[in-house]
Amino acid sequence: MSRKVFEHRSVMPGTVQQLWDFHAQPSAFAKLTPPPIFIQMIRNDLRSLTDGTVDFRMWLGPIPLRWVARHESGPTPTSFVDRMVSGPLAHWEHQHIMRETAGGVELLDHITLEHKPGLMGIFSRLMFDGLPLRMFFVYRHLRTRWGIRGG
Repeated sequence: MSRKVFEHRSVMPGTVQQLWDFHAQPSAFAKLTPPPIFIQMIRNDLRSLTDGTVDFRMWLGPIPLRWVARHESGPTPTSFVDRMVSGPLAHWEHQHIMRETAGGVELLDHITLEHKPGLMGIFSRLMFDGLPLRMFFVYRHLRTRWGIRGG
């Protein structure tokens, strides 16, 4: 199996603090999930964006996928990581990196992923790779931009 890297980057008006505060809201995960995907929270033990675990079920139409993610500090002081502990992929590490820029604040989603073998790997490639993954993050960045503006 080989790991892949996916990145999506946007610059939006605002500050790192606004971006951080938006992601720290209890409702952020639901706001960042595009329809028709539905998130069912099983357990949320987050103490902060950089400490804790989230256990949820992601409904892709009638298909439920259980996912457990551990949140930890990221590679910079203004970043955090969610790392899949268990779920539909062999590996998923999502770095949320925020930094001030001349145009506002840059949000970089840097994901390292690896698919499982077999049928689950075929399914995960269809849902969590290529165009579907790109569209997912286009939505998330648009929703983030709207969210830090007070929407």
